[in-house]
Amino acid sequence: MKIALIGKGAIAQYVEDALAARGHSVNAVLVRPEAVEGASGHFVGSVAELPEDTAFVIDCAGHEALATHGPNILSRGFSLITVSIGALADRQVAERLERSAREKNATLYLASGAVGALDCLRAAAVGKLTSVRYVGRKPPQGWRGSPAADRLDLENLTGAATHFEGTARQAALAYPKNANVAAAVALAGPGFDETEVRLIADPAIDRNIHEIEASGEFGHFRFEITGNTLPDTPRSSALAAMSVLAKLEQITQPVSI
Repeated sequence: MKIALIGKGAIAQYVEDALAARGHSVNAVLVRPEAVEGASGHFVGSVAELPEDTAFVIDCAGHEALATHGPNILSRGFSLITVSIGALADRQVAERLERSAREKNATLYLASGAVGALDCLRAAAVGKLTSVRYVGRKPPQGWRGSPAADRLDLENLTGAATHFEGTARQAALAYPKNANVAAAVALAGPGFDETEVRLIADPAIDRNIHEIEASGEFGHFRFEITGNTLPDTPRSSALAAMSVLAKLEQITQPVSI
């Protein structure tokens, strides 16, 4: 298949290499217009420049890119896979994306990102959920550039410190580069305003730890994953990049789980 990417960061590079290994080709990379000038290869600066023979578009560029380009991509009839799930915490963005998808019979696919257990949570949400809680732990350097840096002395922490407690909607809007997992949990479960979130900086760990706990008519479960980051990119989850490929394979295979 011919696939277009949004973004050229660490996750986008991983996805591009993995697509090539699976026999697919990247026919365009959508970036900011100023980044196209002087660049070699298949960079484009607008949705209008995406080739007609594109089978899927994959967003690896974050909330702003999905909000800016997502509606136009769907309006062209291209289906879109994204890991920028937290962007849907903005009700206006979510409504524009859904409206564009419906109008052109396209689909916005949400990759699971850096966390698992969403299939279990989605099934549990068919019944009544009484509580869903997500706790995200990262080493201090994983929170640099986020509001955590204004609330904690990340360079000199001596123990684990909570820098956010609230709803998944609040977390996704306040931490656009760090709370996609919270948004994924919310969308698989009871929603943005009913999902509790706690974010922690912990100098005793060197990898990201995600915990989901849920109770309801189904019973109770607790899930924890300790994830590696992409090489030399402490804020980019390896599993998030892998989940993009997993979602593409899920929706294109004749038999999938």
